[in-house]
Amino acid sequence: MYFFLLLPLTKVYTQTPEFPHGFAPWELNANLNFTGQRIATGYTNPPASAVRASAEWEEIDAIMVTWTDYISTVREIVKYAREECKVYIVCSDSNTVKTNLTANSIPLENIFYFQTAYNSIWCRDYGPWNVYQNNADSLYLIDWIYNRPTRPQDDEIPEFIADYSGLPIYQCVLPPYDFVATGGNFMTDGWGTAFSSKLIMDENNGTGLSMDAKTEEEIDTLVNKFMGINRYVKMETLPYDVIHHIDMHLKLLDEETLLVGTYPDGVADGPQIEDNLNYILDNYNSIFGTPYKVVRIAMPPDGGNDYPDDGGAYRTYTNGVFINKTLLIPIYEEEFDTTAIRILKQNLPGYRVIGINCNSIINALGAIHCITKEVASNNPLLITHQPLHDTENTVDPYQVDAWVLNNSAIGINYAEIAYTTDTLLPWNYSAMVLTDAVTHTYTSYIPAQPLGTTVYYYIHAVANDLKEQVRPITAPQGYWKFNVGEPITAIQSAIVSNEIQIYPNPVNDKLYIEFKMPIGDATTLHICDLQGKTVYSQSVTQQESFVVLNNLPAGTYLLKIFDNTTLRSFKIVKL
Repeated sequence: MYFFLLLPLTKVYTQTPEFPHGFAPWELNANLNFTGQRIATGYTNPPASAVRASAEWEEIDAIMVTWTDYISTVREIVKYAREECKVYIVCSDSNTVKTNLTANSIPLENIFYFQTAYNSIWCRDYGPWNVYQNNADSLYLIDWIYNRPTRPQDDEIPEFIADYSGLPIYQCVLPPYDFVATGGNFMTDGWGTAFSSKLIMDENNGTGLSMDAKTEEEIDTLVNKFMGINRYVKMETLPYDVIHHIDMHLKLLDEETLLVGTYPDGVADGPQIEDNLNYILDNYNSIFGTPYKVVRIAMPPDGGNDYPDDGGAYRTYTNGVFINKTLLIPIYEEEFDTTAIRILKQNLPGYRVIGINCNSIINALGAIHCITKEVASNNPLLITHQPLHDTENTVDPYQVDAWVLNNSAIGINYAEIAYTTDTLLPWNYSAMVLTDAVTHTYTSYIPAQPLGTTVYYYIHAVANDLKEQVRPITAPQGYWKFNVGEPITAIQSAIVSNEIQIYPNPVNDKLYIEFKMPIGDATTLHICDLQGKTVYSQSVTQQESFVVLNNLPAGTYLLKIFDNTTLRSFKIVKL
């Protein structure tokens, strides 16, 4: 039987010297002789019922930080996080923390102080993970063996959080379920898909850190039992990322969108990141069965020109953290930061995107995501929906499906769509009906709209305990939108019957272009994304040409053909 103990928060502890995100030199020597074994205080067998590991953009009750090194950075996180949820500060002296916050004009409301022993600031890596029994029922905490065995006090923090919160904790610390891992190298879509670098294989191969050697199949089984992961995507490690944590270059923005750090061609880890991305796109679809969307964001240079392969810091914008309606990201220099913030705001409508200076901490191989850890909502109301795409349909209503679920003992009172064609006008509402009790799918319809219309919408749900939730979580300030545009088939028909034939459209890899009129030496074609950025261009010298589109992400593009006097433009869809 497992008993919960509420620990007193009055004892003052001392901290050990500063630990980098990677290993300190003396830790490497200590690891050679590491033979220790964790003592479990929670459950060491998997949960009896199926579980679901929550995604980072889901609602959270609290976020944890450790008050030790890089105080100015941690303080800025606390400043904004306390406006969204509770903040748990692991510290050695709460009075010192309060004095610092007050001196910097940060209110103390919504902040809780956990006086306990710790080693380092990197709580993303040693903090607890959140899983729900049966998708949205009871919240459990999951504890792994931290991959820094010379930091035993850090490794005990999940037990402390469990004791304080009263949440059950399942610990992967004893054979056959011992599992060495680190939070920065694990990311999930909230519906059974997870991503890691192959560091996860090395750390569980029976040498060094792990107690029992595990095959890939055994690792997959373990994360399925404890985390509900049924697709575990593992990518090659990067040459210049010393710690091999994927959060330094990759982040899920939602169930189908990958935020990917990008270097100039051939620079630093750029080639391997591209190889890893292509591996994902070639072998996996999103939970909706469609290709992942890709949003690229620059990995900024250090000092204007230096990248990691030239000794520069491993600067990254993907290392941010969702805190309900706020996204905190690392920033470095204004000339790069403004572009990164713009990209994120475009792809996360309604979110408060706030940059926190990380020029100091990034030299220790980490940033905002690395020093924060979420505690999920103990009473979730979960809404999952694949946003509608642009359409040429002006006749039939637009079907909107969403998975809406919460604790089965509470249940859903109602769900609805809010929609409009002008965000300055009042929203219209359409009740959603439960159409599949197994998948908790609710369905409704937005009326058909004429060509040229942009439709804005969000989903609102209310539970039987009157808790409310919206998706996007920022609605109504944030919303999804789609355009009712010119039909692709009509564009194709017009082109085929006149001067140019393009096929196939939609296209998988090769797009063929046949000119039915003379072409001059100055004819060029350009493929642009919907923001107008040219992603491919070439000169045309033959009546029949083709374009290889293997490297383009799935989506809608404009093909523009120029000659001396005419611009022809039409839409193509890359599958």
